[in-house]
Amino acid sequence: MYVIAIGWLYVTLLMALSERSVIAGILTFVFYGLAPVALLVFITGGPTRRRRLRRVAEEHAHEENRGDAERDQ
Repeated sequence: MYVIAIGWLYVTLLMALSERSVIAGILTFVFYGLAPVALLVFITGGPTRRRRLRRVAEEHAHEENRGDAERDQ
C-alpha cells in the first residue's frame, strides 16, 4: 500500500511542478497529495494501531498479574 501512496505523491508532485505559480503548486501538492495520502494511511493503519495497543495492554496486564503472584507466595 505504501508503494501506491508514494506513487500518488510522485504524480501530485509532477502536477504541482507544472503549475504556473509557486503558491498554486504548493496548494496542489498539499490538497491533492499530502492530505489524501495522510488520511488514507491514518484510516488504513487503524486496525494495526488497535492490535498493537491491545497487545501492549495485555502484556502490561500479564506483567502485573505475574508480579502479584510472586508477592503472595
